[in-house]
Amino acid sequence: QLEIKIAQGAKPGEGGQLPGKKVSPYIAKLRRSKPGVTLISPPPHHDIYSIEDLAQLIFDLHQINPQAKVSVKLVAEIGIGTVAAGVAKANADVIQISGHDGGTGASPLSSIKHAGTPWELGVTEVHRLLMENQLRDRVLLRVDGGLKTGWDVLMAALMGGEEYGFGSVSMIAEGCIMARICHTNQCPVGVATQQERLRQRFTGIPGHVVNFFYFVAEEVRSLLAKLGYRSLKDIIGRADLLKVREDLELTKTSMLNLDCLTQLPDTRTDRSWLNHKDVHSNGPVLDDQLLGDADLTNAIQNHGSVTKDVDIVNTDRTVGARIAGVIAKQYGNSGFDGNITLNFKGAAGQSFGAFNLPSMTLILNGEANDYVGKGMHGGEIIIKPPTDATYDPANNVIVGNTCLYGATGGTLFAHGGAGERFGVRNSKGYAVIEAAGDHCCEYMTGGVIVVLGKVGRNVGAGMTGGLAYFLDQEESFPAKVNQDVKIQRVISAAGEQQLKGLIQDHATRTGSPKANMILDNWSEYLPKFWQVVPPSEADTPQANPDVAEERELVSSTVA
Repeated sequence: QLEIKIAQGAKPGEGGQLPGKKVSPYIAKLRRSKPGVTLISPPPHHDIYSIEDLAQLIFDLHQINPQAKVSVKLVAEIGIGTVAAGVAKANADVIQISGHDGGTGASPLSSIKHAGTPWELGVTEVHRLLMENQLRDRVLLRVDGGLKTGWDVLMAALMGGEEYGFGSVSMIAEGCIMARICHTNQCPVGVATQQERLRQRFTGIPGHVVNFFYFVAEEVRSLLAKLGYRSLKDIIGRADLLKVREDLELTKTSMLNLDCLTQLPDTRTDRSWLNHKDVHSNGPVLDDQLLGDADLTNAIQNHGSVTKDVDIVNTDRTVGARIAGVIAKQYGNSGFDGNITLNFKGAAGQSFGAFNLPSMTLILNGEANDYVGKGMHGGEIIIKPPTDATYDPANNVIVGNTCLYGATGGTLFAHGGAGERFGVRNSKGYAVIEAAGDHCCEYMTGGVIVVLGKVGRNVGAGMTGGLAYFLDQEESFPAKVNQDVKIQRVISAAGEQQLKGLIQDHATRTGSPKANMILDNWSEYLPKFWQVVPPSEADTPQANPDVAEERELVSSTVA
């Protein structure tokens, strides 16, 4: 199952950070970042600004793995039912409603105490609205946020929940003492730390957690028996079994109206909404046609090479992802030794080349929509204007917004400009483009980006790793850079070599006249480039000539 976590119930709207002292070499390797550098997970998802964007991400995930369910985690709040209806229509398989009572020591104490709303309000609103709009059978409803006992499970079931998530209490069962210092890397019982001396204190075993859930299940069985039911499924959505306690005479609760919890749609007779499809389908897609080609299938099975010419239109979305999924399922991220080259002609829809893998080369003669190269792990994506184009590609946009989002490898060459948020959260991808919109390189943690033209405002906001090069012919670039990141001219030989090499590759792959002009007049154009250098890259050979000289001295001494 793949989960899209829109927010967390204990700290809605806050995002999260992994402090630098907790980013060990192992964690950095997994996250494609640098040891010791803080990893920022900002509250907004930069590829989701509407329900249509969320639907696209759900489509992407169903493309890469058609057998995996896609879950969307939402926070309990007033109006969440409307959002959930959109999520159901967007083809999600599971909707998870998270309440405010959860949260471990990784959440700020102020948020745990004062932010969020109870899961009861969220799950009942979602269940009611989905039932009223005949959408309830499309999604499985999951609940979490402070569930601790079998009684909690029973209450959640009566209010419409079908699955139940346990977080904090599961950690306590395996040894967590809720010291609430997870962010310091000093967990006294070794649960939430990367320090080996502290990890040795961890005494938890899987049996402790299993035993806890056995007792939860026994409590649920006991409560069901008291109600006269054999299965938990028989009482899901049966709010008619809920009654407000009348033996309480408290002033502060006397005026409460709990009809929102107890007056839910009648589900005593019609229980068909509990029958869900295994996994929603994307329907007929171009990738399935390509995978039906015997030459392509043989190449994947036998590590062979194949080249195909394919026409594409803008309703063909997430092209290449399902092929990457088939390869990854068989060989892993980098075990395929063949070579697949696909030459596309036309206008590609969203997420062209998403999750691309090594040994996959996607060449597009035309243009592409948003999210090109989203999550790509390797290979190449090359996008060029049509051969009969009469406009100057350097002055026109050829790919949409949020391209190279979260890339962990590979290279993108675009003979034209890109939209906003190019390279956001890029971890290890390389790219050369000829212009970019606002927020370029936002939250980057690695990789290299070269922009051979104009760029919008707020470059490098939240950038903690990687390097970026910008051609500044109008001498306006410094005013467009976020103040938290350093810029400098290209002052090291290694940096110059890196920049020139990428521009040469761009010229070779795309035939860009602008790239060739820069290379032909290199001594004139090099001083016009700015290099964006976050603190973690300050002592790399590409940014610091002294470091390069020291490394060369050490190598020559060893030789």
